[in-house]
Amino acid sequence: MRIVSLLPSATEIICSLGLVDSLVGVSHECDYPAQVAALPKVTTSLIPETASSKEIDELVREKLKTSKALYSLNQTVLEKLKPDFIVTQALCDVCAVAESEVQEIACKLLSAPKVINLEPQTLLQVYDSMMQVGTATGTTENAHKVVKELQKRVERVVTQSTLIKKKQRVVFLEWLDPPFSSGHWTPELITLAGGVELIGRSGHPSRTLSWQEVAEANPEIVFIAACGFSVERTMQDISVLDKVRKEFASFRPEKIFVADGSQYFNRPGPRLVDSLEILAHAFDPIVHPLPANLQPAKQVN
Repeated sequence: MRIVSLLPSATEIICSLGLVDSLVGVSHECDYPAQVAALPKVTTSLIPETASSKEIDELVREKLKTSKALYSLNQTVLEKLKPDFIVTQALCDVCAVAESEVQEIACKLLSAPKVINLEPQTLLQVYDSMMQVGTATGTTENAHKVVKELQKRVERVVTQSTLIKKKQRVVFLEWLDPPFSSGHWTPELITLAGGVELIGRSGHPSRTLSWQEVAEANPEIVFIAACGFSVERTMQDISVLDKVRKEFASFRPEKIFVADGSQYFNRPGPRLVDSLEILAHAFDPIVHPLPANLQPAKQVN
């Protein structure tokens, strides 16, 4: 069995099912677990590495208007890899190679690969994605075991959250310039962790916000996990919050956290449960002690 993954979350799902040795190619963004780094890369990004957050946002908006891709798929490399399966997604038009391009190229390959398309919008649907990959690859039993263990960890967080006397009022931001709300599974994670998301809606896409809307929500906690950005990269934009404080007197959150949006939160795979544990620990570190293998979100105020 030869598998190519076109997005990091799919790579993590595939590896969690015990199929790391079946992976023959990955996207340029796939970096976990560590052993996938040496695999051939079948995609490239057209976003300049030096682009600012605002410039990236403008590129994305232009792509949505013109249908020009931000990522390209290398057909020559794919032909050499001869995959039996290509795992991709159609949930986000700017997070990976367009589904139509994947289908078009897959039809041209002599290996006639099956395209597995993942579209989770909630935590339950992330579990379903794992089962979908497991069913397609004949690893259903492994998928059941992985999902069951993840569910146990989620239940543990939920049980502990009942001990929190006062739920934190939260605004979760997935981008800073301009600000974007949380979306899809993230508002659900906030609820499970013992918080109340003030703007984002579970099962719905994130959306562009104004800073006035953020300020008027009057959050006690602002939690930032910028899509595709590390903590260090996100910190390059954090000064915008000082400007917001000066402009809006109502914007006075008690705590501001920054987490790795590249490795966590924005990847709908097994480590979404890690994300939940990081989030819960930020809300109440006593009620939710952090597992030893995880780093806490960075508090910046």
